[in-house]
Amino acid sequence: MSEVRFVRMGFGADAVEYRVAWDEQRRVHAARFADEVPDTVILLEHPPVYTAGRRTADSERPLDGTPVIDVDRGGKITWHGPGQLVGYPIQKLPRPVDVVAHVRRLEEALIRTCAEFGLETTRVEGRSGVWVLGDPVERRPPLGGLSLDFDPRLADDEFDPRLNGPEYAPSNAGQRGEDRKIAAIGIRVAKGVTMHGFALNVNPDNKWFDRIIPCGIRDAGVASLANELGRDVTLDEVLPVVERHLRDVLDHADLRPRVIEKPAGAGTESSLATPGNPEGAGTNGRPEKASA
Repeated sequence: MSEVRFVRMGFGADAVEYRVAWDEQRRVHAARFADEVPDTVILLEHPPVYTAGRRTADSERPLDGTPVIDVDRGGKITWHGPGQLVGYPIQKLPRPVDVVAHVRRLEEALIRTCAEFGLETTRVEGRSGVWVLGDPVERRPPLGGLSLDFDPRLADDEFDPRLNGPEYAPSNAGQRGEDRKIAAIGIRVAKGVTMHGFALNVNPDNKWFDRIIPCGIRDAGVASLANELGRDVTLDEVLPVVERHLRDVLDHADLRPRVIEKPAGAGTESSLATPGNPEGAGTNGRPEKASA
């Protein structure tokens, strides 16, 4: 397998508008499908923008009507902007495509990156992306003067933190001792080639996330390398580290098709369900997506 190519598309004053980057993704995706280019990772920074995957509910969007770009990736709504490193791996995978394995590889590279900066991160079962684990529930401070036994989020699936004060804001999850996501992942696979990818919070203003329900998750928040480490961390520092770990993970990946099995007595193939693909979706040529 040829080595992965990295393209630094634009940062800082040259940050790339989301739609421009999306068009470039589609161009590279078509070229990769035709074997005109090798596997490619586009790395960049966006100006502030909200993007919504196809599972995003209306109640998770900004309450003030702030524009949101609806995209064809998996997952729900998130924010991109200054201080966040965004990566779009465009990689050809063997069919039937193992979407979950691709997501796990991206998570692994980002977990290694955070570790190199001295921050321990992990995965959370049932939730994609890279996480900083919170304190045990019994050690967390009370919310809004209420004991955790009366946390309204535990009894109300539609609880909206945006209407209940800063103590519930996603950007304050660290102060509450809760789990917080430092890197979101949302992908799409079409014609066996991946699109979209990850967003690693390096040193953004995380208050941008307080205007939405990030990734549709109401009982956790967001983190950044700078906030968790208590010091300034720049994209210039993080960029080569992410590239190195992505190259190591992707170049040495043992790419295999997703396991296919036939149900007893059935004459047609169906995919084997996995934790990130519980319905075994995507075996009939439809684009596959994984959550942010």
